[in-house]
Amino acid sequence: MDLRSKARTLNGVVSDPHKLPKWNYDGSSTGQAPGEDSEVMCDAYTPAGEPIPTNKRYNAAKIFSHPDVVAEVPWYGIEQEYTLLQKDLKWPIGWPVGGYPGPQGPYYCGAGADKAFGRDVVDSHYKACLYAGINISGINGEVMPGQWEFQVGPSVGISAGDELWVARYILERITEIAGVVVSFDPKPIQGDWNGAGAHTNYSTKSMRNDGGFEVIKKAIGKLQLKHKEHIAAYGEGNERRLTGRHETADINTFSWGVANRGASVRVGRDTEKAGKGYFEDRRPASNMDPYVVTSMIADTTILWKP
Repeated sequence: MDLRSKARTLNGVVSDPHKLPKWNYDGSSTGQAPGEDSEVMCDAYTPAGEPIPTNKRYNAAKIFSHPDVVAEVPWYGIEQEYTLLQKDLKWPIGWPVGGYPGPQGPYYCGAGADKAFGRDVVDSHYKACLYAGINISGINGEVMPGQWEFQVGPSVGISAGDELWVARYILERITEIAGVVVSFDPKPIQGDWNGAGAHTNYSTKSMRNDGGFEVIKKAIGKLQLKHKEHIAAYGEGNERRLTGRHETADINTFSWGVANRGASVRVGRDTEKAGKGYFEDRRPASNMDPYVVTSMIADTTILWKP
């Protein structure tokens, strides 16, 4: 979650990212390369053309270009939660200095100066994403005061990761202007406060077609078999969030259910009723890498043969 920024002037409007020129930066100053061989690029590669370890897009692109995955047209909708902090105190905005607000309850989707803290930042980010062409589908206040969520999607394949990373970057720039700090920590405040996740909604063509609920159940069964592997890649500090409390499942136990927000994977009532649709993987932390999470889900549910 170490996003950086530099700007470059081009001679005209670029209509496609593939037409952008290659451009390097000092990887020794970002901890991505040694000083004697420091030039890297974003989508980041070494000067020899090898993807650097933090370039998770490279492997994700291979999975999403597999013919079996392409044929299933995987859709993703990612719910990105985050917390706005006072810059000098690293304490949630709207909270009294050195103290706590009233207990959780009135803040989720709240309205009013005593419930919604930082809406000017949130709305500015929303509008900036729309202007930039990000497929942002909504925003809302979250359960913990000072915590918010935006949703990206539905997006197909690797574009979900692309759009979420750029939306995160835009949020960093908006909060910079506003003089507040955005935190993607999955449990920024210990105690009886909700953590922050990146619930990932997912469907394939087979799941969206008639009879798709059976495909969904088989896919969830595959996820259960790889639970530990997925948890290890679903974000740092997630053990502080996935405790079995505050609308989470315990990190060591896989579970799923219909309309159950305390499960690892939730299936919506509408999906159950229609017999087709999507499911929500509630395990990813707010600081997860969307290239890793989305490609792992596709790889496990479409390509893996247990």
